[in-house]
Amino acid sequence: MNLDNSSSLDNKELVEKLKTGITGFDLVAEGGLPKYSTTLVTGTAGSAKTVLACQFLAKGIIETGEAGIFVTFEESPQAIRKHMRGFGWTIKEWETNKKWAFVDASPPPGEKPVVTGDYDMGALIARIEFAINAINAQRISIDSLGAIFTQLGDSATVRGDLFRIATAIKELEVTAILTAERTEEYGEIARYGVEEFVTDNVVILRNVLEGEKRRRTLEILKFRGTTHQKGEYPFTVLPGEGIEVIPLSAMELKQKSSNIRISSGITELDQMCGGGFFRDSVILVSGATGTGKTLVVTQFMDGGVKNGERCLLFAFEESREQLFRNATGWGVDFETMEAQEQLHVVCRYPETRGLEDHLIKMKEIINQFKPNRVAVDSLSALERVSTEKGFREFVISLTSFIKSQKIAGLFTATTPTLLGGASVTESHISTITDSIILLRYVEMYGEMQRGITVLKMRGAMHDKDIREFNIDGKGMHICRPFRNVTGILSGNFTYIASNEFGRMSNLFEE
Repeated sequence: MNLDNSSSLDNKELVEKLKTGITGFDLVAEGGLPKYSTTLVTGTAGSAKTVLACQFLAKGIIETGEAGIFVTFEESPQAIRKHMRGFGWTIKEWETNKKWAFVDASPPPGEKPVVTGDYDMGALIARIEFAINAINAQRISIDSLGAIFTQLGDSATVRGDLFRIATAIKELEVTAILTAERTEEYGEIARYGVEEFVTDNVVILRNVLEGEKRRRTLEILKFRGTTHQKGEYPFTVLPGEGIEVIPLSAMELKQKSSNIRISSGITELDQMCGGGFFRDSVILVSGATGTGKTLVVTQFMDGGVKNGERCLLFAFEESREQLFRNATGWGVDFETMEAQEQLHVVCRYPETRGLEDHLIKMKEIINQFKPNRVAVDSLSALERVSTEKGFREFVISLTSFIKSQKIAGLFTATTPTLLGGASVTESHISTITDSIILLRYVEMYGEMQRGITVLKMRGAMHDKDIREFNIDGKGMHICRPFRNVTGILSGNFTYIASNEFGRMSNLFEE
């Protein structure tokens, strides 16, 4: 034996992987499912186990031309065809073309499985082998193991019969997915406690209820003989597409930075930022309701269009008519901009879909419209429809995607009180933004005024003053800094005397 060659296997993938074709899943699985192995997909009711099992076969047919077998113990083939039609999977057509075949072990309609003796596992395996050979299948899905156990009756035989199925699948050189039910989201892996020990790999689907909100996640618990990403990853089920996993682990800090500046659309704000925003930066505008956040968004869009850039606005608080009316009141013509295809405005209520669905749709629109600038008004509205963890993952995913596309992104967030205070939204996005603009109400002698400051400008010097601003029919006008006043950002104002008589000096610079 040549010992010098023993290191040739280092850092080499010993297990060949089969791409599932499921968006995001192969990134988490670092290439796909181990080839010629059995993978247990387990989850509670409604966690999309059957969808994943069908999508595994459908993607094989669509993307690589690999035929597949679907073994069903619960729903009839007719029901499977009907339920999967909404994803665009033409199962009936694939059957005609010998790309998809059913092995039907489901009970007759209206009847429940009745155990009258030993279940003939040998006959089932023979039927599966015949179907695989008939269409030269490379993939197989079995839905579900729980139904098999019901027909076996004797729990002592479950493990042995599962080994028979797993061994037969390996000998037939196909890659298999087997679904199983679990009773709790974070309890036993599967109902009978033996399924995970018989199969090579384990994938857990969860549909957790947190604060009256459902959140779907996928976790690869075990891959035998190969690597995978650890932890839970959010996923969603989309009409016309199926399961789409959102892998935060695939994000890399490889975005290039530009020194090119772009205008905010407000001349004085550009000066406060040292010449404008960087072209590929992410900007957060934070303030209480009515402080002018949507105005900043409007002028950001207007500044882009005037510079010949394509602009995209996602609005989650105001209707299209409100936005266009308000923009007109500030001297900005959104309608003409859209007609010239320089602007695209998308308005949706956050409650219309889950946060993962919003994220995927937003990415899709960005890829189609190919904007130079994107604005989201506001993140705080989206925060309402998600868990805290889900919202944080949404923000990281969206900002990472925007920066990777070299797009300038502007987001708004609403503070919890009129006079300031940090919001949950800010805590999730502040560390990953390049610039932070704070808008605040300032109470001066019984009169409410507005203040603006550039809290953060990554990679550049910026104005540190808190300046007064006002709003009229031409937009935002930034004026002089506040003087002799502290505590503006916190809402706890203190006036400072400026001479030996203890009298208050002028509040503003002359």
